[in-house]
Amino acid sequence: MNEQLSFPHFPAIVRTAGYTDVLHVARCAGFVATVLFIWVSLRPFPDLSDPGVGDLDKGKLASTYVTLGIFSVAALALTVFRHATALRSLMTPTFMILCCWVCINTVFSHDFGLSFQRVILTCSVLAMAACLLLLPDTQDELDLWLGAAVLLFLALCYLGVVLAPSLSIHTARDTLEPQLAGDWRGPFGHKNVAAPIMAMLVFVGLYLAGRRAIIPGVAILFLSGFFLIMAGGKSAMALCVLALVLSLLVAAVKSMALRACLVFLPLLGLNLVTVGSVFDERVAAIVKLLPLDTTFTGRTDIWEFALSSLALHPWLGYGFAAFWGTDSIQALVQDDQIEWTITAAHSHNGYLDNALTLGIPGLALIVAIFVIAPLRNFSVATRSGNDDPLAKLFLRIWLFGIYLSSMESFLLDRADPIWFTFLISVVGLHYIARFRLTSEPASSGGQLS
Repeated sequence: MNEQLSFPHFPAIVRTAGYTDVLHVARCAGFVATVLFIWVSLRPFPDLSDPGVGDLDKGKLASTYVTLGIFSVAALALTVFRHATALRSLMTPTFMILCCWVCINTVFSHDFGLSFQRVILTCSVLAMAACLLLLPDTQDELDLWLGAAVLLFLALCYLGVVLAPSLSIHTARDTLEPQLAGDWRGPFGHKNVAAPIMAMLVFVGLYLAGRRAIIPGVAILFLSGFFLIMAGGKSAMALCVLALVLSLLVAAVKSMALRACLVFLPLLGLNLVTVGSVFDERVAAIVKLLPLDTTFTGRTDIWEFALSSLALHPWLGYGFAAFWGTDSIQALVQDDQIEWTITAAHSHNGYLDNALTLGIPGLALIVAIFVIAPLRNFSVATRSGNDDPLAKLFLRIWLFGIYLSSMESFLLDRADPIWFTFLISVVGLHYIARFRLTSEPASSGGQLS
C-alpha cells in the first residue's frame, strides 16, 4: 500500500496558466457530462405506450458505441498521464484473471457477435468509471462537480414529471406492466431503475451534507428521497435503510471478521429466501413459514428456468451477456414458458445471471472483485486514516448494490446507470485503500512521491 501517495491529485505534467485552465475546464465538463450521459442515456423518457419502443433502442446501437467510445477515450486522455499509478493499481491479479475468463467465454459464446459487442461496451464503461474520480484535482472539486451533476439530473427528472408526465410516469397505457400506473420513472424506462438510482442519490445528499455542503446536500437528499417514494420502489427503499444502518455498524466495528458477518450474512439470507427457495426444497419449506411473499411478484418461474438452464452449461455458461433475449433460450423453452421468456430481460438476480452467462468460475471471480474486495478495501482505508465521509458514501452505495443484485440484474450490464454508479463505489473504495485524500492541489510541477 503506497500511503505516501495523494488521491485524487497526482500531478505528472508541467503546469502553465492557460494550458491548465483549459484542461481544468475539460475535466469539469467531462465529469459532469459522463455522469449525465450514463444516467440520462441517449434516449431518455421513452414512450412505453409504443409497442415498438424496444426496437427503437436497437436502432441506436451504432450511436451508443460511438458515444461511449468518445467518452472513454476522452476520460483516459485526461487522466492517464496524470494518474498512471492509480490506473495501474486497478490491474489486480483477480481482475486480470476475470478479463482473461471473459475473453475465453466470449470466444465460446453461443452468440459470439452479441457477446463481442457487449464486451466492447462494458470495457468502455469500465474505462469511464476508472477515470471519473481522477478528474477532479481535489476532494472539494469532487464535491462541487458531483453536487452540480446530481442537481442537474434531478432537475431534469422533475421537469419531466411536470412537463411530460406521460413520458416520466408509468401509465395504464404502457404496453408492458400497466399495473405500475402512477409510479414515477423519470427519464428511465422503468421504475425499477429510477428507484435504485434515487436511493443511491440519497447517499450522495448525506455525503455532501456531511462535507458541510449543506444546501446542495439537503436539496439532493429531499429531492431524491421524495422521488424514491413516488417511484414506489419498496425494495429500493428497504435496502436504502438497510445500507444506511449497516454502514454505521460496519464503520463502528473494527474487526474484519465481524464486518464480514454484518455484510455477508444479510446477503446470504436475501439469496436464500429468493433463488435459494427454488434451489432446495428444505429451504423452500422454511421460507414458506416466513410472513412474507418470497416470490417477489412471480419471479419463481424465472429462477427455476434459469437454474435448470445453468445446470446444462455450468462452467462456461452461455456467453457474455448472451442468454436472455437471445436464441440461446429457444431450445430450452417449454410451451407454457414461451410468453414470459420472450419478454424476460433478466432473472431478477445479478449473481444468477452472471453464472448463466460466465459460468460458475466467472461468478466466483465477480464475487471476489465486486463483493469481497470492496469490504477489504474499506477496512484498509479506515486503518490508514481514510475514514472520510467519502469512504462512507462508497460503502453505502456498494452495500446497496450487492443487496439489490439479489433482486435485480445489473452487474456487468454495459451502460446500465445502476451498474455504473455501483462501479464508481467499487473503484472509489479501491482508490482510497491505496491513496490518501487531499483537499489542496499539489504544487506546480510536482511529481509522484
